[in-house]
Amino acid sequence: MSKLPGWLGQLGAELTRMGERLEERRAEAAAEDDKAAHEGSAPGHGHGAAEADHVPPPPTYAPSVAARPDPVAAIPWGMRVAAEAGWRLLVLAGTLWVLMRVISAVQLVVLAFVAALLVTAMLQPTVARLRRYGLPRGLATAVTAILGFVIMGLVGWFVVWQVMDNIDTLSDKVRTGIEDLKNWLLDSPFHVTDKQINDIAKNLSDTVGTNTEAITSAGLQGVTVMVEILTGMLLAMFSTLFLLYDGKRIWHWVLKLVPAQARPGVAGAGPRAWRTLTAYVRGTVIVAMIDAIFIGLGLYFLNVPMAVPLAVFIFLFAFIPLVGAVVSGALAVVVALVTDGVFTALMVLVVVLAVQQIEGHILQPFILGRAVRVHPLAVVLSVAAGGMIAGIGGAVVAVPLVAVTNTVVGYLRTYGQEQSRRHSPPPHGSTSLDAAPTPAPNPAPNPAPGSPPRETGDGIVAEPVPEAPKAL
Repeated sequence: MSKLPGWLGQLGAELTRMGERLEERRAEAAAEDDKAAHEGSAPGHGHGAAEADHVPPPPTYAPSVAARPDPVAAIPWGMRVAAEAGWRLLVLAGTLWVLMRVISAVQLVVLAFVAALLVTAMLQPTVARLRRYGLPRGLATAVTAILGFVIMGLVGWFVVWQVMDNIDTLSDKVRTGIEDLKNWLLDSPFHVTDKQINDIAKNLSDTVGTNTEAITSAGLQGVTVMVEILTGMLLAMFSTLFLLYDGKRIWHWVLKLVPAQARPGVAGAGPRAWRTLTAYVRGTVIVAMIDAIFIGLGLYFLNVPMAVPLAVFIFLFAFIPLVGAVVSGALAVVVALVTDGVFTALMVLVVVLAVQQIEGHILQPFILGRAVRVHPLAVVLSVAAGGMIAGIGGAVVAVPLVAVTNTVVGYLRTYGQEQSRRHSPPPHGSTSLDAAPTPAPNPAPNPAPGSPPRETGDGIVAEPVPEAPKAL
């Protein structure tokens, strides 16, 4: 009995070793099954199927065939960039061409509306000031519009009255001036003879006689142009009235046409564009008034006929940058030349050049300031393009259009950079402070969603706009 515990211990140890060997054999069998499953394509296929699917390598004597490159990779990088930019430029040029065709078809309406925008920018501060004094919106709009249109009408009537009142005196002075000019040419060192002057006069008379039909046709076209001008003036008056009274609702309607993703940027660019346009119109009116007053005083003291109408013409032509000053100054010099002689014409030329130099170097930088800063080359090109497209009206609206476009593009570029910084991953490490986003220049307060519209001092309404969608 004493050997029974030892025998039982040996039996238990033997059973433990048998269990371990059984577990090892089961693990080996499972590993072989997994290997066979990976090598075979489907259950039931053996090593024969795996060998059948195996493709032997090519022999060593077979020639090596290079793979054909991707056609896109075969094109140089510069050519691909040029092609991508080229078709986009073609699409943009086609869009601009279609837009210009549409504008040309309704040129009268477009010019009338643009003129209404310019007049509204000039009169809107008066409406805002009257409303601050407690007048209702309708009454403030009516008072401002009536006063503005009455003043413009009185100025036009005064110019016509002055021209009609002095036409006889001017005709006599023109004849006397032509005779004096003829005598001066005869006595001048240019050796001009009386026969040459008579031949020039005869040629002019023959030219007028042979082109009577063309002159008559031009007169009929002038009548058509006058009808179009009157129609455009009526359209501009009605547009100005509605823009003064209902400008904020019109702006709300325009914002609703903009896609929701771009609406916050357009809502921020609109007030800045309006401030630029208002600053341009105010500055141009002040500069034109100063030019007209000082040049008119010079003409008056030099006893040039129709000094006041010429001053009004100088004021109106000042709205055409660069070209208007030259044309109005040349007109004043020619009138002085044919009426009062060469010396008076030279003095008028000195006065015109002095005032224009003061205007270009002192008045415009001081009055317009940084609100409307356009490069002189851009001014020249825009005036030339506007004159070629739409005549005098296009030359008048070209520079404010370029100034407003410059402001809008600059703001949208800054706004886009700010949005990309906000949606980009936050910086890490020691450069996080250097890469932190900075606020946009002169940020306009954005009303909270659901708040009522708020009218600013320039007549632009800040409408609550939805926030830009956050990046996922």
